[in-house]
Amino acid sequence: MHIGERIGAYRKRRGMSQDALAGLVGMSRSWLSQVERGVRGVDRLSTLNDLATVLRIDVADLIGRDWVLAPDAPEQVAAVDAIRSQLASYHHLLGEETTPWPLPQLRIGAVQVHQAYQAAEYHRATEMLPALIEAADALDGYQGRDDRETHLARCSVYVAAAKILTKVGEHQLGWLAADRATHAAIAADSKAAQGMAAYQIVIALLRSERIDDAERVAIRSAEGLMPLIGSDKPDTVSLAGSLWLISSVIAARRTDRATASERLNSAGDLADLLGHDGNHWWTAFGPTNVQIHRASVASEFGDPYDVLRAATEIDTGALPAGLQGRRSRLHIDLAWAQTQAKNDMEAILHLQQAERVAPEAIRYHTIAREIVRELLRRSRKPTPALTAIATRAGVLD
Repeated sequence: MHIGERIGAYRKRRGMSQDALAGLVGMSRSWLSQVERGVRGVDRLSTLNDLATVLRIDVADLIGRDWVLAPDAPEQVAAVDAIRSQLASYHHLLGEETTPWPLPQLRIGAVQVHQAYQAAEYHRATEMLPALIEAADALDGYQGRDDRETHLARCSVYVAAAKILTKVGEHQLGWLAADRATHAAIAADSKAAQGMAAYQIVIALLRSERIDDAERVAIRSAEGLMPLIGSDKPDTVSLAGSLWLISSVIAARRTDRATASERLNSAGDLADLLGHDGNHWWTAFGPTNVQIHRASVASEFGDPYDVLRAATEIDTGALPAGLQGRRSRLHIDLAWAQTQAKNDMEAILHLQQAERVAPEAIRYHTIAREIVRELLRRSRKPTPALTAIATRAGVLD
């Protein structure tokens, strides 16, 4: 039995409903349903402890063994402490002097950190952030000849920070960075920037299990952009399309198939209007990303064969250069599907391919680490390939 099955068994033994248990540990019923079905893992040790306390058992009872495997959270990126300190410094509020960067330098820095993130080079991207955030903070409230462009650059920095922080498990810091992005976007008076910031707010809310709030922001932001779209406005088309894609994932987490399909189709229509695989406003939006999300939505529903069918229509080579994170995501979804279908060797091959495409992808992807754990559990004698993956992913001590 995997962890989710054990949670379900102990819950039923206690005579508790999913609504009751989820409420007692501060999570949603849909989250618990997905955990019990093995669609997603428990990505916080604190949540695992809370579950064990409510069910009146030991954590080891849920794990099914002593703590031989590493905790389910990724290792902390060293630069996160520096980012946390910078976000808490408020030099600009306290009137403490900092040296502002010239606008071109801030723009270049924002581009570089976005590129590192999309290449799944999370350590490198994180190391860039403290200085960039300090420079962006120094320009808070800036009014001058380049007022709008300055705030757009600040928004881009904060969006990149939100992406990276949520990726490495710092969800609350990610939410804070996304909130600063929204203020910069509003200061810039840019609907596109507001759409980009809204997407990161949605991601941060999702990672914090605030699914209803995430859905509300995603839908209202997408609807707000729809009157502005046109074949000559690829930025707006891409941002609206990305918001429909994430809203389809949210619908899948609520196990609402009809709504998830409807939102995927809305994104597909926008991808057709765009007519190519692009990366406008760092969205990676286009026909191929829509297809990747179809596979991801199928995995959210726990349908491995639908994932495999969707994958037959995907050519990740069509994606723009540098989108290694997107490419690796498809292999992770396929590894999950093959694991569910009991095709362990094929699952290992997809995990290897995900690592080849983006070496840091598995370590910072909760479901990928859960896949590795499941494969280890089922294997009487793990292959050298699986053992190596597990070690690099931080699953094995």
